Amino acid sequence: MTHVEIEITAELVRDLVRDQHPDLADRPIWLGARGWDNQLWRLGDDLAVRLPWATGSADALLRKEHAWLPKLAPRLPLPIPVPQRLGEPTERFPRPWIITTWVPGTPADLTPVTRAAEAAESLATFLTALHQPAPSGAPAGRNRGGPLADQAEGFAKGLTAATERGLIGDPDAVRAVWHDAVTAPQWTGPALWLHADLHPANVLTTDGTFCGVIDFGDLCAGDPACDLAAVWHLLPDDTIDDFYAAYQPTPDTATMRRARGWALARALGGILIGDAGVHGEPGGKPTWGPPAHAALQRLITTLR
Repeated sequence: MTHVEIEITAELVRDLVRDQHPDLADRPIWLGARGWDNQLWRLGDDLAVRLPWATGSADALLRKEHAWLPKLAPRLPLPIPVPQRLGEPTERFPRPWIITTWVPGTPADLTPVTRAAEAAESLATFLTALHQPAPSGAPAGRNRGGPLADQAEGFAKGLTAATERGLIGDPDAVRAVWHDAVTAPQWTGPALWLHADLHPANVLTTDGTFCGVIDFGDLCAGDPACDLAAVWHLLPDDTIDDFYAAYQPTPDTATMRRARGWALARALGGILIGDAGVHGEPGGKPTWGPPAHAALQRLITTLR
């Protein structure tokens, strides 16, 4: 991570808003969250300010969201953070930033769903609406949405690291799932719109089911299997079939196999990030571990 040298405070956020969007400057401001790429500051009850504070790519991702999400949001059945204003770089803060709508809810890594059937249908309806052919100018993915084989090196490194840490009990079973997924026929359909980062921290819950989807920084076009992997991380046991019954068009066997591969790669990442959080290492998030371990066990079981 390359955190900005400028400390982001409520006073700085207020000054930035006052300088470029003075009509919003009288709203209360408080810290909402610190993510991988951005900090999120609440701006009254219904808006939020997202400012890049880590990773050099964050600037382009915010501009991408500002350009595309207002076009996608009207057709999506779950709330998403819709950009309302763009903040340009200045001497005070030399990076772009955006003001979006605020989506209430609790990340699913903190509060998993309990109304399983309703959650499965909700996620399927959302992805059915999102997974439509993207225009020719749609953004390319950051290693998301392309051939699963492109993830082979990252998968191997993740499995080795998790095994060496004693986090994987049966690495051969993990390799078997990966082999089945990576040898599945590739996607030959049109490039579809993808969220491309649907892990539990980016999907919100309330009252036991999903209520919103956030962080579209990886928005891109490609193979829907990348997003369909989310069912293994977000839904309780015995609800995968409910999801696929509601998602349209029904994925073919090859797509479901590739989805397991994407889910496996994401599970390894979540396990390592969760373990880092347990040990207080930089970038660690202890709440990522449990859903990742659960997903891994479900994925292994599918081939037994």
